Amino acid sequence: MPQQFASHAPLGITDTSFRQGDRSGAASALRIPDMESIAREMDPVGFHSVQVWGEATFDVATQVLFEDPWERIETLKRLMPRTPLLMLLRGQGLVGHRAYADDVVEAFVKHAADSGIDIFRIFDGLNDERNLATATRAAKEAGKHVQLALCYSVTEDGRLGGPVYTLDYYLAKARIFEAAGADSLCIEDTAGLLSPYDAQTLIAALKEQLRIPIQLHADDTRGVAAMTVLKAVEAGVDLVDACLFPLAASTSQLAVEPLVMSLQGTPRETGLKLQRLIKLSEALEPLVAASPAHPANGRAAAGSRTLGHQLPDGLVGGMMAQLEGSGAADRLPEVLAELARTREELGYPPLVAPVAQIVGAQAVDNVLHGRWKSISSQVRDYVYGLYGRPPGPLDSDVVKAALDGYERDGEGMAPELDKARAESDGLARNMGDLLTYALYPVTGRRFLRVKYGLEARPDDGRAQPTIVEPVSRPPAPSPRARTFNIFLGGRSFQVMVDPVGDAAPPVQSGPPARPSTPAPTRPRPPAPAPVAPPQPGARPQPGVAGGETVLTAPMPGVVLRYTVEVGQRVKAGQTVVVLEAMKMENTLPAPADGVVTRLCTGPGAKVTRGTDLVVIGPG
Repeated sequence: MPQQFASHAPLGITDTSFRQGDRSGAASALRIPDMESIAREMDPVGFHSVQVWGEATFDVATQVLFEDPWERIETLKRLMPRTPLLMLLRGQGLVGHRAYADDVVEAFVKHAADSGIDIFRIFDGLNDERNLATATRAAKEAGKHVQLALCYSVTEDGRLGGPVYTLDYYLAKARIFEAAGADSLCIEDTAGLLSPYDAQTLIAALKEQLRIPIQLHADDTRGVAAMTVLKAVEAGVDLVDACLFPLAASTSQLAVEPLVMSLQGTPRETGLKLQRLIKLSEALEPLVAASPAHPANGRAAAGSRTLGHQLPDGLVGGMMAQLEGSGAADRLPEVLAELARTREELGYPPLVAPVAQIVGAQAVDNVLHGRWKSISSQVRDYVYGLYGRPPGPLDSDVVKAALDGYERDGEGMAPELDKARAESDGLARNMGDLLTYALYPVTGRRFLRVKYGLEARPDDGRAQPTIVEPVSRPPAPSPRARTFNIFLGGRSFQVMVDPVGDAAPPVQSGPPARPSTPAPTRPRPPAPAPVAPPQPGARPQPGVAGGETVLTAPMPGVVLRYTVEVGQRVKAGQTVVVLEAMKMENTLPAPADGVVTRLCTGPGAKVTRGTDLVVIGPG
């Protein structure tokens, strides 16, 4: 028997099929009825826990499936009474994309605990322990297990070490998390960046310094998760995340069945029965085959792409969708190169939600609109310190640009639940409804109206009974596909971009628990070779009709709110509408002086690039 195992305790497994597996392999399309039959058979298997909830499962349930996410938890707990249910909680951000006031965080955690969540895996996109404090306290008060998650990241070198993410960095953070009350620690590797031998080094060092159990969550985006997990198991990791075979691999986790088989007859044998797992996968297979294809598509190619740019595949898919909606699909190579530079200027944050979306959306804006010419409100909040303390120093010129004219009215610091209750106009009939509205005021209102029969359920295909057609495979590259070189961290990689359609390819040309002081800044490094100039029409271009100036949408998105009214006089540059794109709030300015004569849409409206938003007349 090999003697390489540092521990002889059985390995515990958390199944992720109902959350990340569902998101990665079924486009979050599994419904409550789909899960019921699987859950009944999953309960006696003996998993350490089952991950059932997180941001994607919550917002897709309310915005696409029109199913109550709270009902999902209650149903799964009823069907799996013996198996602890685990949720992924984004610290002060909960399951949303901004920081919420303490009263919302406390109420959310309590209601989630009452609904059936047993383990709260709490993380922060910047590994800022201050942003974990309120949720940790609330979960402890509810008598639940608190697992604090340490987000794993690297710099351009792609390995443990470098200017920020050293072994000492992770050990110091882990000790802080343990002292903050963690019952266990999770290494959360959401982009599959943890290499096998780095995992062995990291887990062995953590086991020497911590008294609490250690769990590993490793995405298989780069195709190395099985090797990484095996080395972590040899080093003594206590628990790992894995997924039933039909929903495993790529942006999900490694499959649980081969892991169980590989450890049979070793000191780390899991105790799970392989035949039971195979039967679960057989029952899950037809549900997966009937689900829509993953929105990002190309699961098989995800690993090779990530070996080059080291990004979560979901972030690449979101950026690609934004570029396609802006008529600039062939500019993805520029965006990937720009993202590395933008991340460095923002202090090398880990590329996990919501920070990944903040950095990714800004990189898209920098390419389409010019570097730092258009800055989202989330980037301004990030630079100010409302998301926490970045790992590295911020670029001084970026800080100056982001905070120019920046104002905070302090509203986010005040309790929010009473305000949400008043604004929901009686739609919220229980605490779950109220929290749904507080988290998503625009889409949450629409969900509640549908839930209570005040608005028809949208007929968008995804909100209807499960689709039965088989998933089509991604097409082979067309003769128009073009290959680009990307240069990152002194290395070069190739990315293929294939235009869609009939057109020829374009010619390339609360706030955190303790808001922090803006991070230290450093001088801007010498600029690399300039990127191609912005495509015509990429920025808001006012149209003129009958003496009126029209502000159009510069990108596809959702109208969150108008900041002006009809008849109001505005100045050029004044914010008139807030558009959500890539889950970021983009403030759009008036293109000219004048008087608002028409607001062309309403809050919650989905718009495409070029849609009229505001008409401004002379005056």
